[in-house]
Amino acid sequence: MTDDLDLSPETLAAQGLFEGDAATGALVPPLHVSTTFERRPDYALVNPAHGYARDEAPAYLAPEALLAKLEGAAAARLFASGTAAAMAVVQALAPGDRIVAPRVMYWGLRARIGDFAERWGLDFVLFDQRDPEALAAAVAGGPTKLVWIETPCNPTWDVIDIAAAAEIAHARGALLAVDSTVVTPVLGRPIEQGADLVMHSATKYLNGHSDAVAGALATAREDELWQRIHENRAGTGGILGPFEAWLLHRGMRTLFVRVRRASETALAIARRFEGDGRLTGVLYPGLPSHPGHAIAARQMAGGFGGMLSLRVAGGAEAALAAIARCRVFKRATSLGGTESLIEHRASIEGPASPVPEDLLRLSVGLEAPEDLIADLDAALGN
Repeated sequence: MTDDLDLSPETLAAQGLFEGDAATGALVPPLHVSTTFERRPDYALVNPAHGYARDEAPAYLAPEALLAKLEGAAAARLFASGTAAAMAVVQALAPGDRIVAPRVMYWGLRARIGDFAERWGLDFVLFDQRDPEALAAAVAGGPTKLVWIETPCNPTWDVIDIAAAAEIAHARGALLAVDSTVVTPVLGRPIEQGADLVMHSATKYLNGHSDAVAGALATAREDELWQRIHENRAGTGGILGPFEAWLLHRGMRTLFVRVRRASETALAIARRFEGDGRLTGVLYPGLPSHPGHAIAARQMAGGFGGMLSLRVAGGAEAALAAIARCRVFKRATSLGGTESLIEHRASIEGPASPVPEDLLRLSVGLEAPEDLIADLDAALGN
């Protein structure tokens, strides 16, 4: 048994907080697919923790415990998707409550919150994530219940100071929720920097193999809000299937090696193409020239993530031509898998997108760095 050992997060992740199956000795956790659970003749549950899978399922126990441990959280919950996790937080608010969020963030969630806020009677305010004073001004604009931030901001990778955001939010009686999908607990733990809630689109790095859609929340406290969030998961049916939970736990066991490798390669790509005349910019917080580099270096440890963006000289036409010539990078949406992806975000997000039309977003995977660099070099042309 290792319960009494002071083990590193990397070791905990690699072993998945799993001590082996008592019945068989198997080192891989079993897959529990039952949706319902037996009661004794006195009608007491055989296991009081499990009565019906929509409320709580055995398949959630290991990945939730592991994520809570890695995030330094009081508890964690799995959801059917990252959007389901985020919306469980938003739906825990009351009509009339105010949410403040960055103008540039995952576009699907920004649109979903905006639509729900309009119909639910919430006040949804966006601030310029590039302006260090903008968040404080937005929160000061009215009684605020929730500050939602994503850092680095997808896909321009602007950096928001989590500790400063927590101070601003808490001074006004608001909660701070951080989308830490790109950072992962490998590179940063927002709760230690003052966040109240941490969200992951677990489809991405936590799973890491592009084969399961999932979401997760971690909390600094098991308080009344957390209870409402838990009830929202069961009440709205935003639950994760047992096989997806098993895949997620499987993926988390290689989280540290994958994120560190992707971060190293992303930095190598950013350094190679910074200053390249075929580009007007390389957006990556690991570059000292990045406006948010100092903050990123302070709140991220061991790397700057596997995501970066290139702004192609010649605008949208040149960007689309370059992406068409890629042969190693796969043209697809998503991030955090073993394969490297490239996409033209403005095309994905549509006319209302704040993303520049010359921007290509890269999710760096586990391929040889030299192959990825050569592919981009050829795709950008002469």
